[in-house]
Amino acid sequence: MKISQKLALRYIRAEINILSLAAPRKAAIKAFRLFCTPQQRVTKKGSAFFEKGQALSFRHAGHSVRGHRWLPADAPRKKVLIAHGFESASKNFEPYIAALLEKGYAVTAFDAPAHGRSGGRRILLTDYIGVLRRIEQDYGPFHSFMGHSLGGLALGLFLENSPHNKATRLVLIAPAVETTSAVNAFAREFRLTPQLVKEMDDYVQETTGHHFDWYSLRRALHHVQAATLYVQDEEDKITPLQEALLVKGDGHRNVKFVLTKGLGHRRIYKEQEVMERIVAFL
Repeated sequence: MKISQKLALRYIRAEINILSLAAPRKAAIKAFRLFCTPQQRVTKKGSAFFEKGQALSFRHAGHSVRGHRWLPADAPRKKVLIAHGFESASKNFEPYIAALLEKGYAVTAFDAPAHGRSGGRRILLTDYIGVLRRIEQDYGPFHSFMGHSLGGLALGLFLENSPHNKATRLVLIAPAVETTSAVNAFAREFRLTPQLVKEMDDYVQETTGHHFDWYSLRRALHHVQAATLYVQDEEDKITPLQEALLVKGDGHRNVKFVLTKGLGHRRIYKEQEVMERIVAFL
């Protein structure tokens, strides 16, 4: 993050805390909007291979959502959908696209709202889920899904209320498990009071119909039938191992866990051995 961005965030932090003294609801809305705002965006183009994919786009919540689809030479054996994480983009998964295409799969990947080439300034889980529904409607049905970080959580929430079965394949790479954990980390960073966090939670419930704790991968997986590969690094500081172990402790028969060490949150999906295992599973 640039120094100018850090200074701007410090100013906003002070502004939110001062505002909370006189107008808690306004401060909560401002804080929530900041929570949903990526501080950096992947803007570089992909390789020539990536750009040869069929360009796709549609409108969602007043913004353009852009992506690509890659088709094999023959009729596709499967259709795969890739969902990227927070402050990431579809181009970061180029190696997977090439490997899956080689297997005869059709691959679709989009930039979520406020990411990559898509429009918007903020990303809400409800919007991410809505985008996945639209992609499934227009370019599916998909046989396999792969999601990293926030994309993994969005896929879990999407699949729990979407037609699928035990033959469906789902790969979760360092997925976000509990939205409450992300909110609490955000609150610590911006020194938000418990009262202000509660105001944020109430605002989310009023606008989406659910509190923060509903946006939970652990909860959603109880309603997901898909054969699932859950890949987690022990030293991940963004999506902690402890939450993955809680999911493992739930004893899902359809979920297989793969633990790595020393790869962290982003290197994990770039590691050749991890990639080969994921591609073979899909």
